[in-house]
Amino acid sequence: MWGWAVGAAAVIAAAGGGAYAVSAKMQQPKRRPIEAVPQAPYETVRFESEGVPMAGWLIRPPSAGADAAAPRPTVVVAHGWGSNRSRVLRYAHPLVNAGYNVFVYDARCHGESGSIKAPTGLMFKADIRAAVETAAKLPGVDASRIAVLGHSMGGLGALLACADGLGVRAVVTDNAPLTLETIIRSELRRRKLPAFPLDRIMPRVWLFRAGIPYSAVAGIDMPAWVMANAKAVREGRGTPVLMIHATGDPIVPADELRRVAARAPVEHRFVEVDGHSSSERDPAFWETVLPFLERHLGGGGSPRTTDDGVIGA
Repeated sequence: MWGWAVGAAAVIAAAGGGAYAVSAKMQQPKRRPIEAVPQAPYETVRFESEGVPMAGWLIRPPSAGADAAAPRPTVVVAHGWGSNRSRVLRYAHPLVNAGYNVFVYDARCHGESGSIKAPTGLMFKADIRAAVETAAKLPGVDASRIAVLGHSMGGLGALLACADGLGVRAVVTDNAPLTLETIIRSELRRRKLPAFPLDRIMPRVWLFRAGIPYSAVAGIDMPAWVMANAKAVREGRGTPVLMIHATGDPIVPADELRRVAARAPVEHRFVEVDGHSSSERDPAFWETVLPFLERHLGGGGSPRTTDDGVIGA
């Protein structure tokens, strides 16, 4: 009897240890090298997020020229898990061509930024806040006209930061998950590992390794916040959010956004492309994103005051 019990305990302990090891390994994103630089005037910016060194670029419109110090609306671009600032230049070039400054940066544990032991979605939230605060202080940036464009986990981080009072004029998400579990289940599918029970264990392991109590995130319900915020925007409150999703995204299923949009007036657009990182290839992406930014940032270029006192571009 005791032999059976000891053997069972050993099996359970081994399984638990294996789950912990898998969770710890998946919590460390692959650090990819910087593979390209902007094709427009730019400067390297060094800053910190929670005491960790960060690297970014402020990219200015080619048309800025000698007027580079004039305040312009700025879009902060947040990349996703396992990416870096060079891999989201696909967003930057159309934006600078439209007259916006673009601030791209490496989240911690990515690109040329420093590392922490256990990154989570809350890391992306903190890094976005640090990037926005840094961008707002840079010469040539109109601190009152900043938006965030976040891809994948960068999008989720932007929503988390907005829910916590991030002071920006608008947010655009591209193929963003609304829960950490969505990303975990996708990664488990990719590695051909069973979802249950790892999808239940991994979030707790990640939080434990990061020193974050589960109670600190147990009440976070991003789908509910997105729906409530959409209704608030309709009433003249809240932060305008535009959610873009590719119908052929194999990482974050488009159905997650469909369910939310069916229940609340969430501003959204589905683009007909395959892949998790290719939405911007559909012309409908920019046909939707640029007018959205125009409405909420006033368009590219220096601000001007119209005859009726309204700030425009």
